[in-house]
Amino acid sequence: MMKTKITPVACMFLLSSLIGGCSTSTLPAATIRASLTTTVDDYNYLIGPGDRLTIFVWRNPEVSGSFTVRPDGKITTSLVEDLEVTGRTPTQLAREVEKELSKYIRDPIVTVSVGGFVGPFSEQVRVIGEATNPRAINYKEDMSLLDLMIQVGGITQYADGDGAKLIRIVDGKQMEYSVFLEQLIKDGDISANVDILPGDILIVPEAWF
Repeated sequence: MMKTKITPVACMFLLSSLIGGCSTSTLPAATIRASLTTTVDDYNYLIGPGDRLTIFVWRNPEVSGSFTVRPDGKITTSLVEDLEVTGRTPTQLAREVEKELSKYIRDPIVTVSVGGFVGPFSEQVRVIGEATNPRAINYKEDMSLLDLMIQVGGITQYADGDGAKLIRIVDGKQMEYSVFLEQLIKDGDISANVDILPGDILIVPEAWF
């Protein structure tokens, strides 16, 4: 029986053909998930991956403890496996844990406290483009555009600050608003300050010189 020798070049050609046959030219666009906070008056902190939770069960220290939310948004406690916690307030989670523990404990009373404060991605505020330090920021109650600019260190010398855009999901639709960073930061025009909501995206373009 004759054996066919495959050269390194032929091997690479065969591999690229296999990969090319399975590839696609485009990927589906990522979904910008709407925040559950629609106004500055209804903000409640939501638990997210990376948060540290302390779950206290009254008179049941053996099932109490500290837990870190996994990347999949779940935790595992002494009696409850793979409990989904992302997107819940601490109070909502406490009620859910009570419901699960009631299968094993009579009338459990649970409190949940949070540390770390990472939160879900849908609640973070993102600044991209010509900011001094563009990044994602954990939202804080009553955060304004000026607070956001302080967090990212302002804008660069190449930025078109008054051409900046704020992207926000409103009633399930992506809306675009003009914001005026030059007026706010360099001119000190406080009327250019606006409220920021969880999930907002601030885009700071480069100026055309």
